[in-house]
Amino acid sequence: MSERRTGKEKSWRLCRKKPQTLDDDSGEDEPRNGNENVTLELKAKLPKTADKSSTYDLVVIGGGSGGLAAAKEAVELGAKVAVLDFVTPSPQGTKWGLGGTCVNVGCIPKKLMHQAALLGEAVHEAVAYGWQLPDPNTVQNDWSALTNAVQSHVKSVNWVTRVELRNKKVEYLNALGYFKDANTVVGVGKNGEEKLLSAKNIIIAVGGRPRYPDIPGALEYGITSDDIFSLDRAPGKTLIVGAGYIGLECAGFLNGLGYDTTILVRSVVLRGFDQQMANIVAEEMEQRGVHFVYQAKPKAIEKQDDGRLLVHWVDRDGALHQDAYDTVLFAIGRRALTQELKPENVGLKLIPDTGKIDALNEQTNIPNIYAVGDVLHKKPELTPVAIHAGRLLARRLFGGSHEKMDYTNVATTVFSPLEYGCVGLSEEDAIALHGDDNIEVYHAYYKPTEFFVPQKNVKHCYVKVVALRKDDQKVIGMHFVGPHAGEVIQGFAAAIKCNLTFRALKSTVGIHPTTAEEFTRISITKRSGLDPTPQSCCS
Repeated sequence: MSERRTGKEKSWRLCRKKPQTLDDDSGEDEPRNGNENVTLELKAKLPKTADKSSTYDLVVIGGGSGGLAAAKEAVELGAKVAVLDFVTPSPQGTKWGLGGTCVNVGCIPKKLMHQAALLGEAVHEAVAYGWQLPDPNTVQNDWSALTNAVQSHVKSVNWVTRVELRNKKVEYLNALGYFKDANTVVGVGKNGEEKLLSAKNIIIAVGGRPRYPDIPGALEYGITSDDIFSLDRAPGKTLIVGAGYIGLECAGFLNGLGYDTTILVRSVVLRGFDQQMANIVAEEMEQRGVHFVYQAKPKAIEKQDDGRLLVHWVDRDGALHQDAYDTVLFAIGRRALTQELKPENVGLKLIPDTGKIDALNEQTNIPNIYAVGDVLHKKPELTPVAIHAGRLLARRLFGGSHEKMDYTNVATTVFSPLEYGCVGLSEEDAIALHGDDNIEVYHAYYKPTEFFVPQKNVKHCYVKVVALRKDDQKVIGMHFVGPHAGEVIQGFAAAIKCNLTFRALKSTVGIHPTTAEEFTRISITKRSGLDPTPQSCCS
């Protein structure tokens, strides 16, 4: 299979070949692909940048989803664009290629690990459906094979991303960028060589990196989500510090892969999400064997003579506890990488403590400097948000567009073992904004058809719709815990963007038997006090 390209662009083709290794920061020219038989091979080498200074219409600092989306869109609109991207190794030495957090140490490897855990669960379910298999209790996951497969896919995406930038004529520099002035960015390469890039417009898209607690042993012995997807050994007994979505997702797939997993919860699970739904997710995970230690904070980590990590923590009463683990993973939040930009050189204002940028329509306090993605203050830290905002910003800068990013009613999903998808307001936020008397909460438990034969527990399968009580009852929040939550909530997110009402939702005919149809069947309000548990699959 081949594709011909004209002009100075060389052809590339898919060929049968042993996979190659590519370190995106190394300058090597061969990609690595997870398929042993099919590997993307480039005949042309990527161009090297020789000049010490250049002028552009747009310089993007950060090669993640938002920055790349803005850069590619700007080029399509005729702009001359450069992208700087540099990955500083984690404290454990982990680094990765072009593409940002999502591709390398976020959404993509996380979803693959989640899928691996679900497949292990499916092995046990298959027996109930008549599949003749070896004793499912003897089935084990090979951590090395899993991480190799995941990293092969990630590396192939890194490579394709570089090729796409070259083909679109976006100049890519593997360099750490910082501001010299409002129109000049300094790019520092891995060899220390500097290059000046002048630009009419600059976009900050540097994202963030995981935080570490200020306790003895954290940096020396702990890991984060930067490290777990390429960990060179099986994690074994694991302690996860932090109960946000990253902590829960990592705990979920580690437990599903067969590793003893504990979550240390400082305050509440899934802060910022609907707390009823968050507690349902936590209860379901506990049922699966994930251990939760509530109201606790780590104090120190020591490495024992046997190589294991002795963790000391304190509970809400001040009592000290300790236990030994093979791996300690911190998931206590992320810090924006804005201080590395030398913001003082341009007077860029940052939010104290977080280092984030409070921008209006992505424009910072410096008129020609913009920001997209996770560096923005009080905006959803989600890849699709960064991508969409980056594209719209480029269209406004170079295409004459006036369309602005709408950060409201953005759907998201927590890929816990039983997934949680939501869009709009939580019940708590709806009450705070509109008052308890002005909202109606519809809810229901349900029984997924695919759970019947293997007799899986349906106790935690639950849906909730938050609506205003007046007029046609405009829907302002939808929440779903169950299989394929991300796929379910996506369509309803579009409906909410179109001002969905509860009347319209109830007039929608569901697809049977699916879990998504449960939203169309919901009828019981919390206010009524009636039992929301169904008596049959069709009730």
